[in-house]
Amino acid sequence: MNTPFTPETLVLLARLTYVLGYLTINQVILRLLILLGTGLYIWYYAIAADEPLWTAIWTSLAIGAATLFALIALLGRNTRLMIPAAHKDIYTKFHGMVPSDFRSLVRMAKRYAVEKDTQITTEGAPLDKLYFALNGAMEAEKQGVAFTLPADIFVGEVAFMMGRASSENTILKAGSEILEWDVAQLHRKTGRSTRFRLALEAVISKDLGLKVAYAIAVNRLEP
Repeated sequence: MNTPFTPETLVLLARLTYVLGYLTINQVILRLLILLGTGLYIWYYAIAADEPLWTAIWTSLAIGAATLFALIALLGRNTRLMIPAAHKDIYTKFHGMVPSDFRSLVRMAKRYAVEKDTQITTEGAPLDKLYFALNGAMEAEKQGVAFTLPADIFVGEVAFMMGRASSENTILKAGSEILEWDVAQLHRKTGRSTRFRLALEAVISKDLGLKVAYAIAVNRLEP
C-alpha cells in the first residue's frame, strides 16, 4: 500500500496524540485527540503487515465509536439547546452552570410570583423548600436583627447544604418571582448524580460569595 507515512511513523504519531490527550484537561480536546490517535492506529494496523490486522482494526473501531459517542454526549450536555425555553431568561443568573445541569435543576423547580408578602423561611424551623429569588425584594431577620436581601440569590441554601434548620426569617415581598424546590427531591437527585451535586454546590458557593460581598458593601454604606 502506497502511503507517505511508514508504519513506524504512524504508530509514533498515534502514541503522541494519546499522550497529549491524557495530558489535556479540556474534555472535548481530549476526546478529539483520542479519536485522532485511534484513526492513526487503524491506519497503522491496515498497512503494518501484508494483510490488514482485522482484529486490532475492529477493536480500535469500537474504541473510536465509544469515544465519539462520549464526545457527542459531552457537546450535547454543553449546548444551549438543552436550556428549556421557559427558563432561558434566567440561565445567566446561575453563574455558568452547564446547560444540561441547569435543565435538570429547573425541571425540578416550581416558578411563580407571590401575590402578597410571603414568609418563605422561619428561623429555627426545618427546611423543606429551597428558593431562588428571581426578582423583587426580600426582608430578613436573624437573631433579632432585620436586614434586606437582593434578588438573584438562593434562600435557605446553607440549611440545605448543612442539613439543618433555617437560620433566619425571610419574607418575600408581593410581586416577587421565585423558583422553589422540594429539598427531599433535590437531595435524592444529588445523591444519584455526583456531577449534578458538584454543579449545584458550585453555584451555591458563588451565590454565597455574592452575599458576602453584598453584606460588606451594605455595612460600608451604613453610618
